[in-house]
Amino acid sequence: MSTSQKPKSYLPKIILAVVLLIGGYFGYKKYQYATSHEDTDNAQIEAYFIPVLPRMVGFVKKVYVNDYDQVKKGQLIVEIDSDEAALALEEMQVEVEQAQADIESAKANVTNLKKSIEAQQSLVKSAELANNKYTRDVARNAALESAKAITRQQLIDSQDLAEQGAVKYQGAKAELSSTQSKIGILQATLHKAEIALKLKKVKVQQQKLKLSYNKVYAPADGKIGKKSVEPGQFIQVSQPLMTIMDDSRYWVVANFKETQVESLKVGMSTEIKIDAYPEITLTGRILSISESTGAKTTLLPPDNASGNFVKVTQRIPVKIEILNADKYKDILRAGLSLDVSVPIN
Repeated sequence: MSTSQKPKSYLPKIILAVVLLIGGYFGYKKYQYATSHEDTDNAQIEAYFIPVLPRMVGFVKKVYVNDYDQVKKGQLIVEIDSDEAALALEEMQVEVEQAQADIESAKANVTNLKKSIEAQQSLVKSAELANNKYTRDVARNAALESAKAITRQQLIDSQDLAEQGAVKYQGAKAELSSTQSKIGILQATLHKAEIALKLKKVKVQQQKLKLSYNKVYAPADGKIGKKSVEPGQFIQVSQPLMTIMDDSRYWVVANFKETQVESLKVGMSTEIKIDAYPEITLTGRILSISESTGAKTTLLPPDNASGNFVKVTQRIPVKIEILNADKYKDILRAGLSLDVSVPIN
């Protein structure tokens, strides 16, 4: 009996030794990995999200995309009802025509006034000639009257005509001066009408530009995120309608502990595992390391001077480029959780 039981007495020791050897092997591998890698599970896939914002107020006429649709840059995605804006444009165009008519009227007034000035200048010249003649007649008749060649009454009649000629001459000059003073007013009116026309034309161009905003186009290639717009909805300028995720560029932001950053350098290669696809291992390269901890870039960063300070290990964001990202484009999704490992030896 003792001989048959003796081999059995070694079996537990053999099993224990095997377990210790296997455990030691895996423990050593774990230790070796830990001393040659810096890793973190605080990491996510990131991508650019481009907001789609309208530049026109109005009711939504039609939406051409659905949630998560693939779109191309310049593709029509939303149309806003523009009937009211089109009517406003027609009204402005009528005002432009009216302003052009006002300019033509002002030009005609200036032309008529210039012709009136020319006619009055002729009258002034005629009155001046008549006045000069009457003045010469008075001088001649005065000499003749002294020589008793004409009567005293004839001299008085010539003097009366000279006085009338002088009055007419001064009246013609005064009327000409008054008419000439109006030319500045009419030219100012014409200039004002021309400025008004320019302003109305600018408003027409602005309205045409606004009218072009009734169609909203995709600002970039990518996939539509969850949209928040439906036909019939009233929207305001810059109201978010949806977002487009640029699915041509992905990268990783891994938040390493501050005690790990000393070993990290720009350009180092990385291993990336996606929680959703644990059998796939991606490779990456460190692009940059943040100059501040994540806590410092929050909306309300913690204030260590408040008196309730508790030392907590901070994390520093590290941006990582995904190599051969196009090959894995079908499985990459912004926000997916990752495990990132950086070989340091």
